[in-house]
Amino acid sequence: METAQSQQQTAPGAFTAFARFVLCGGGVGVASSFAVAALASWLPWVVANALITVVSTLLATELHARFTFGAGGRATWRQHVQSAGSAAAAYAVTCVAMLVLQQLAAAPGVLLEQVVYLSASALAGVARFAVLRLVVFARNRSQAASTARPVHATVAPAAAPADPGVLCYAA
Repeated sequence: METAQSQQQTAPGAFTAFARFVLCGGGVGVASSFAVAALASWLPWVVANALITVVSTLLATELHARFTFGAGGRATWRQHVQSAGSAAAAYAVTCVAMLVLQQLAAAPGVLLEQVVYLSASALAGVARFAVLRLVVFARNRSQAASTARPVHATVAPAAAPADPGVLCYAA
């Protein structure tokens, strides 16, 4: 019980967690944008984005578990799966943004592609922060699950009154 309380005390506030999220997730995101651009010269952009999204999601989830949200250790499989769900949504947002760009500009330059990709990633990132903080790395749910114990109540049978008049006051 004491470790759960000390972990809760060390959990960062929303502002600190968001600053760490931007630092970790943003750093991984910027590196990912360059990796996608480089990989897209060999593979279709959608495939390159999918591969980089998988790798960056694994890396970012570990960073968020250890540093951003103060979980105190490695991310669990459940956290990786939930984080992957939010990353899949982010992947869809970046793909849609890039497909719209391709429809609006016949031959967009690398700089415009980067601006659109990073803008879509930033929008998806804010939504991911909320999901990760409130669902994936939520302290109250994991703390409640670890501290909840079944309550065993024993009920002693009440002694039957000897006088039948006590059973019913109207009698």
